[in-house]
Amino acid sequence: MTHVDAREPQQDRSRATRARLLAAAITCLAELGWSASTVAVVAERAGVSRGAAQHHFPTREALFTAALEHVTRERGEQMRRQFAEQGRQLSTEAIVEVVFGLFSGTFFRAALMLWVAAAAEPQLREQVVPLEARIGREVHRMVVDVLGVDERVDGVRETVQATLDLARGLGLANLLTDDGARRGRIARQWAHTLERTLPR
Repeated sequence: MTHVDAREPQQDRSRATRARLLAAAITCLAELGWSASTVAVVAERAGVSRGAAQHHFPTREALFTAALEHVTRERGEQMRRQFAEQGRQLSTEAIVEVVFGLFSGTFFRAALMLWVAAAAEPQLREQVVPLEARIGREVHRMVVDVLGVDERVDGVRETVQATLDLARGLGLANLLTDDGARRGRIARQWAHTLERTLPR
């Protein structure tokens, strides 16, 4: 066995450990909140030693911002696949439902816990703010593209951003109780509004 051959399984194990830590970090954050989601707790949930966790992520902030970035990238890819599979003839209502879906579930709850913690902890905020700004730009660009609209037209950028802000607000409303029925009605109404204001 060559040195390169020996190194590849080790790299595979390292990638697998990192992936388990990222998944566990999101789950812990969503279920336990920031204060209870220590590196030790995440490592135990991931089935790895605390030392292994700190090898990959030297600080708690690094672990959770990496987890947020990882899951956002995965969800972005999932969203792109959904849009690609259904083609350019996707209805406005279907697009709105996919966008609203981004702001729900375990990932959104975890992201919210991180935002709240970042509001009170300057060291964490320094990492979360630029990450969230980048994520926001990427999601905005994706929605503009799938809607097939031109941001150079007055009001288009603001209307797309309003869609994302509305989705985030509905996600917050859904945290404590199942708000699915009202959310569905709002999605349909907002889709009609987009069709009138943003000709595709």
